[in-house]
Amino acid sequence: MRLAQGIDKEIVDTLLYAQKEGKTITKFTDQYPELTINGAYDIQHQLIETYMRTGVKRIGVKLGLTSKAKQKMIGINEAIYGYLLHNMLAYEWEPIDGRKLIHPKAEPEIAFIMGEDLQGTTITAKDVLHVTAYVAPAIEIIDSRYENFRFLLPDVIADNCSSSAFILGSKWIKPSALKIEQEGVVMTKNGEVQTVGAGAAVLNHPAEAVAWAVNKLGERNDGLKKGEIVLSGALTEAIAFGHRDTVIAQFSSLGSISFHCK
Repeated sequence: MRLAQGIDKEIVDTLLYAQKEGKTITKFTDQYPELTINGAYDIQHQLIETYMRTGVKRIGVKLGLTSKAKQKMIGINEAIYGYLLHNMLAYEWEPIDGRKLIHPKAEPEIAFIMGEDLQGTTITAKDVLHVTAYVAPAIEIIDSRYENFRFLLPDVIADNCSSSAFILGSKWIKPSALKIEQEGVVMTKNGEVQTVGAGAAVLNHPAEAVAWAVNKLGERNDGLKKGEIVLSGALTEAIAFGHRDTVIAQFSSLGSISFHCK
């Protein structure tokens, strides 16, 4: 069953309000249980197009649910994706404004910086590595707009996969210079270790996750552009943070990256 005419625009308008104002909303699947994953991606694309019409630029793609263990736990068999916009890019030297966040969490990730365009539906991890100019450390800040962080898969996809902000580290390395799947990370909050992980947590190799994203985009006649950034998925569980917290992700080869929430 499809959503009734006009409902998708209503959902987009509600998401725009929630994202811009930092307000919580009730998950849409309560009112519209017929909302499908494909329908949610349609809404997500309309949401991004609305932002872009106001001058916001797309600068990349992000992946979620890239852990096979987590997929099995919630009963799905593939990852999800959303888009990165230029106003999501934060900087280590500028504190994150906690007043604009609802219930934020941080995830350490390996970012891919594309050296060439890449589009298709049969793309492999080898293809991804061939056109990747650099990999870099990153922290993504996710912040679902749904009340009590409760939602179903179509809800989170429509909400651009809980995208909020991300910080990109300054140490960029050619992908051939390290074993990405073996890259380790330790994440601390206020000096205390919160979680540890490695690149293999992301579909066994982060390039596999990027290839999956390209193939899914290809189904919609979309792809990655030269210079775009791809957040390939969380190497560890996300950790919650709040005002006055400092979070640091120390990678084994990619250096460290941090942020402070004011």
